[in-house]
Amino acid sequence: MHTTRSWDFMGLTLDQSEGTPLQLAYGDDIIVGVFDSGIWPESPSFKEEPRMGPIPKHWKGECVAGEEFNPKKHCNKKLIGARYYLRGFEKEFGKINKTKNFEYVSPRDAVGHGTHTASTAVGSRVKNASLYGFARGIARGGAPRARLAVYKVCWNVSHEAKCREEDVLAAFNDALCDGVHIISASIGRSRPPLQEFFASDFDIGSFHAMQLGVSVIFSAGNSGPDPGLVVNVNPWSICVASSTMDRTFPTKILLDDDDSRYFTGEGLIRNHISGKLAKAIDYFKGGSCTEKAWNNTYVSGMVLVCFVADGGLDCEDAEYAAYLADASALICVQPLTRPVAALSIIPVVRMDVIQGTKIYRSADDITVRIFPSETAFKSSPAAPVVSEFSSRGPSSISPDFLKPDISAPGSNVLAAWPPRIPPLISIFEFDNSSVAWKFDSGTSMACPHVSGVVALLKSAHPLWSPAAIRSAIMTTAYNADITGEAISVEGTTKSADPFDIGAGHINPVKALDPGLIYDMTAKDYIVFLCNINYTDEQIRSLVMTDTCTRCPSKYQPNWNINYPSITVLNLKQETTIKRTVRNVGHKKTTIYFVSIVNPNGVEVMVWPEILIFSAFREEITYFVTLKPLKNSGGRYDFGSITWSDGFHRVRSPLVVQVNNTMNDLSI
Repeated sequence: MHTTRSWDFMGLTLDQSEGTPLQLAYGDDIIVGVFDSGIWPESPSFKEEPRMGPIPKHWKGECVAGEEFNPKKHCNKKLIGARYYLRGFEKEFGKINKTKNFEYVSPRDAVGHGTHTASTAVGSRVKNASLYGFARGIARGGAPRARLAVYKVCWNVSHEAKCREEDVLAAFNDALCDGVHIISASIGRSRPPLQEFFASDFDIGSFHAMQLGVSVIFSAGNSGPDPGLVVNVNPWSICVASSTMDRTFPTKILLDDDDSRYFTGEGLIRNHISGKLAKAIDYFKGGSCTEKAWNNTYVSGMVLVCFVADGGLDCEDAEYAAYLADASALICVQPLTRPVAALSIIPVVRMDVIQGTKIYRSADDITVRIFPSETAFKSSPAAPVVSEFSSRGPSSISPDFLKPDISAPGSNVLAAWPPRIPPLISIFEFDNSSVAWKFDSGTSMACPHVSGVVALLKSAHPLWSPAAIRSAIMTTAYNADITGEAISVEGTTKSADPFDIGAGHINPVKALDPGLIYDMTAKDYIVFLCNINYTDEQIRSLVMTDTCTRCPSKYQPNWNINYPSITVLNLKQETTIKRTVRNVGHKKTTIYFVSIVNPNGVEVMVWPEILIFSAFREEITYFVTLKPLKNSGGRYDFGSITWSDGFHRVRSPLVVQVNNTMNDLSI
């Protein structure tokens, strides 16, 4: 994970020249529950922070003993809880088979995923963390002083973590009784659910959490870049997409020809490498770098160049093929904007197709020299960029709400890793290396970044509801990269839209002081459930028993529910919606002015155009009228509504689907 850089990239530095850094000023008594594959308690990420106070008195959880997990030895003021859940897993997969799948019947992590996410959310400060010297720095979680409670709900099956809903719901029940403030769950289905909310343990558990004031943060899934595949889309939780940061690992390549041409790719190369260039077409049928296409001719001592730009292959295929052919290194050529450094079983440089084509056209007997990679900051002019793998909206089950909600760093994140688990074992089963820190990528890595920020917000604003915290994060998000240009999308040349990144890229410093918030209660979500035609019995199966589940007598459209983003589907005619904001800024008397970005073909009018707050008027309702100016058969267009008092900028993404044309489908 990118903990040695991601927090600095997002503005949370450890520089004490201007007072106590925010990451150390907040979080002391906040407890973050992590639902994942367990924990490697010996990692320095889970040692106690200096001068850490006693465990909060309201904590009712425990550390449960198990295989190679001793509560007296492994739990402390940082790791204050650890449980594990097997019943649902064993119903489906049978008893744990340690011969077939390396595992611990305890909270100990046998996959690595849980250790990685936990250290990203709340890991203590660790100096000189790196992977083989790359990305060296002070690793820490978003809230280093917060407490950690681990709930192991995922188990190793063929080097992948498998999680069953029965175990997840049991963990929700325990975590809420134990007294956690936040739940971070980098888990979910691989595709959009066909299950209704009332039949999903993820959604039931997170609804109960919301009712008790506990924020739940989920990952959006890794099924991008196709639209409509986002998961974990219930409106009472936070759904997190993945993006990059401004750290790169440039790797220079020199061709020893008359022109001495230099090229630059991305890699994690530790030593100088030199060898003759080997072109895939000469050693693989059709030039396809795969095991099946290999003609059993070795390229020992040579640098193999392979193209994976046609979409049929990926670099992992080419890496294994190069390993079989005994190449000394691989140049993996990918589409533009795609190359990202990655650890592999052989030295690999990932390079864009324009540079790769020039190398491929070089003389057959040319010598290639590869120089050790560097760690570079602020070298990526476009960061953040939406990760190609990150799942996109719109949500298939609740399209009335924008999902994902927010984006956070999820590419090449450096975080803690169990040394007994080879870092590449899930890709190459023969890997036997050992590391204490590992780069990993996925929305699983983005999710705990948001969880860490939520821990800081909860510490700073203990009375804020989960909806208020989500509002603060969404309305203050970045919508430009570090150069001021629109955020772009990995693997393409297009700009990101809200289906890619939700409200934008998380901005922790601004979220601590958002100015205005959009708040919600369980009643608002019950209105939503009524609107999607859930019966009273189905709604009761979602909510806690002491909650009124009666639907309102008068219909209230979903677009009037007080979500921080605004989504209006099927706009056929002029429509008015409402929102209510509460002033949470330091100035009780203040004036906010509105600015509007109209979606294409839609006129947006806001009334009133000025919001005047005072000590006696901290909440104000405003109205948004949308008027379609074009004919459209369901195209999505995007805009925004931003309120500003000169210091705060409170921005709501606006998603509108104009659908005022009729296609004649009669035969």
